[in-house]
Amino acid sequence: MTFALRLDDYDLAEFSFIAANFGRDRFAYAVTPNVDHLIRYHDDALFRESYAGAGYVLLDSQFLAYLLCVTKGVSSRVCTGSDLTAQLLGLAAPADRIVVIGASAAQAQMLRERYGLLDLMHYAPPMGFIRNPQAVQACLEFIESQSPFRFCFIAVGSPQQELVARMLKTRAVARGLALCVGGAINFLTGVERRAPRWMQRIGLEWLYRLLQNPGRMARRYLLRGPRILVVLPGFHFELGRPRASDGGI
Repeated sequence: MTFALRLDDYDLAEFSFIAANFGRDRFAYAVTPNVDHLIRYHDDALFRESYAGAGYVLLDSQFLAYLLCVTKGVSSRVCTGSDLTAQLLGLAAPADRIVVIGASAAQAQMLRERYGLLDLMHYAPPMGFIRNPQAVQACLEFIESQSPFRFCFIAVGSPQQELVARMLKTRAVARGLALCVGGAINFLTGVERRAPRWMQRIGLEWLYRLLQNPGRMARRYLLRGPRILVVLPGFHFELGRPRASDGGI
């Protein structure tokens, strides 16, 4: 079976321009694939549906970018969720409606203070909420009640965040740009330390995270991660061409 996946070839500056001009009269969401996502995409039909509904598919991993170039001849630029989150929060005006799903109340307050955001709304769904229909409904209704928003950062981990984004699109109530950003809020608020820039540039951010927290990351990077070499031959990648003047899809 062949899996076709679109990658939108934007770097941080190009997509930041698109996101900044997306507006509040429609809805789309961005996903940020890394190695773990591709393995899940291969294994999980529901996750593939979440990706199919995404307005933007932004390569999140420099390591994966190198791997795709070597094994598939695909050369895509990288726009990481962590860098994008920081960039868009910095672009937001004080009165812009910003929604953060996940993280803690203390982290949300740190973001308000750091970026001067007067209308940042925060909601932290309970652990394991995606398996509880009532908890999922409460999360969706909170996001929709804050619409229209400029940006909604969904930071509850994969595949939960992609499933939430897909449901928001299906329900067709929310307006604004949502972004599935994983651990970006933890990096921005110092809960987790991000790899030095030189390690990010050469694709070794995964190694830094493994060394920082081997108990939590060993399974992901040492046991699950190598499966990418098994599943990758079954992928076909379609590379999108960025347009700096694009205001969205």
